[in-house]
Amino acid sequence: MEKLNLICVDDQREVLSAVLQDLAPLKSWVNIEECESADEALDLLDELDSEGGYIALVISDHIMPGKNGVELLTDVSHDYRFLRTKKVLLTGQATHQDTITAINRARIESYIEKPWNASELLALATRLITEYIFDKGLEYTDYQEHLDQQVVLDRLR
Repeated sequence: MEKLNLICVDDQREVLSAVLQDLAPLKSWVNIEECESADEALDLLDELDSEGGYIALVISDHIMPGKNGVELLTDVSHDYRFLRTKKVLLTGQATHQDTITAINRARIESYIEKPWNASELLALATRLITEYIFDKGLEYTDYQEHLDQQVVLDRLR
């Protein structure tokens, strides 16, 4: 079984804790990491990659000190090691232009506004991780019981 990783990034501890709680059902098959800044996330990406881990999904807040979420997700998008990594911007403070930049430059898969719906966030993460597994050509049967079954059916057609 491959080592799949999901990285959550938010500078507000209470928000980060809420995201982690909502994604907790994934812990049985995905390693969930938390970071409080873009720089911390980039360091973690390097570390996990050097250990042979797969970065399936990065979920990031936008407004953070230093590098913002769009800049972080753009960096991830432009790093050849993470070309297949799925990206989600989870924020309540992005402007219309920030959102356009996130779509065009960071090539995000989804934009979610705060406050979010916990079951929708979990379903989205499951779908994106399932897509990542197929995009990377990983052995999906190792994760079969956890995957988004609609994505599996669509990809096997």
